[in-house]
Amino acid sequence: MKALGIILAGGNNSRMGALSDKRAVAAMPVAGSYRSIDFTLSNMTNSHIQTVAVLSQYNARSLNEHLNSSKWWNFGRKQGGLFLFTPTVTADNSWWYRGTADAMWQNIDFLKKRHEPYVIIASGDCVYKIDFNKVLDYHIDKQANITVVCAKCPEDDDVNRFGVVSMNDDGEITGFEEKPMMAHSNIVSTGIYVIRRRTLIELLEQCNREGRYNFVTDILIRYLGMRKIYGYMIDGYWRNIASIDAYYHTNMDFLKPEVREHFFHTEPPIYSKAMDLAPAKYNAGSDVHNSLVASGCIINSHIENSVLFKKVFVGNNCVIKNSIILNGAYIGDNVYVENCVVESSETLLSNTSYVGKDSIRIVSEKNNRYGV
Repeated sequence: MKALGIILAGGNNSRMGALSDKRAVAAMPVAGSYRSIDFTLSNMTNSHIQTVAVLSQYNARSLNEHLNSSKWWNFGRKQGGLFLFTPTVTADNSWWYRGTADAMWQNIDFLKKRHEPYVIIASGDCVYKIDFNKVLDYHIDKQANITVVCAKCPEDDDVNRFGVVSMNDDGEITGFEEKPMMAHSNIVSTGIYVIRRRTLIELLEQCNREGRYNFVTDILIRYLGMRKIYGYMIDGYWRNIASIDAYYHTNMDFLKPEVREHFFHTEPPIYSKAMDLAPAKYNAGSDVHNSLVASGCIINSHIENSVLFKKVFVGNNCVIKNSIILNGAYIGDNVYVENCVVESSETLLSNTSYVGKDSIRIVSEKNNRYGV
């Protein structure tokens, strides 16, 4: 493909609460066996993009470990590859990334050394399937300077946390409000952009000279009306996970047969880093309904409408309802969990109860496992 990919995966997000205390949002587990960034990486490799750069910064260790080999997404067998860039102190610069445009500018040498004519910029915190070839064809057909991939905001999500877009009948963007107090449309930017590589280099250098650091406010909105900026509507499922409610609802969506069919039983596939784990084990006394249970789990109790990630242990006489249990959690005997997200490697002591009443509860008790 005549484009390279840049995945923005460095930002912190206070809307994630305790979930982002020890990992980047792009590294959040999704659908039992995946990470959020897997969907963007899979879309790029399925679109035959061979060169992808991931720009990470905040709590990057978990993300870096996940991306320690490009083979899982089939990048760069003979050319191209998966590149991971974090802020680097140099003789000319000692800043952390000060925004999305600054993150790309600090790695501008990567852009200058490439030969692909186009760049596809995407965030690492969204769950979707897309053929970037179709977006690029649309961008070229419209002779656009920038193309923004847009989607209808899910009904149970907060439209005001996105960039809200207005378009004319031809698809040209006529208005763009970044996280408005009151949205006048339910069409939002997905954080995916197509732009010519040389144009991007020019705009990034211009932003740096003027002390501007954000791609949306300092490039997209600033040049609206001066450059040809078009919107491309995504067809199918799309969600951004970067809030507690959105993360919870995204995982719950995978309990719906049509969502699982779309992602896991329809070509092209979604790839992730594989782990050699035994299949989930259901002991006597287990009772599982409408749930996703990943490999390596051991179940001894009642599970209902829940997503259990890898290597979760559930003790005897427990009840887990409408909850997400992240990797490696240990749940003792006689525990009740409802409307919760239980942190990875967490220990829930025996004879305890955790219920999210008015909102989704994040369970991060940091208990001593040997006290169960």
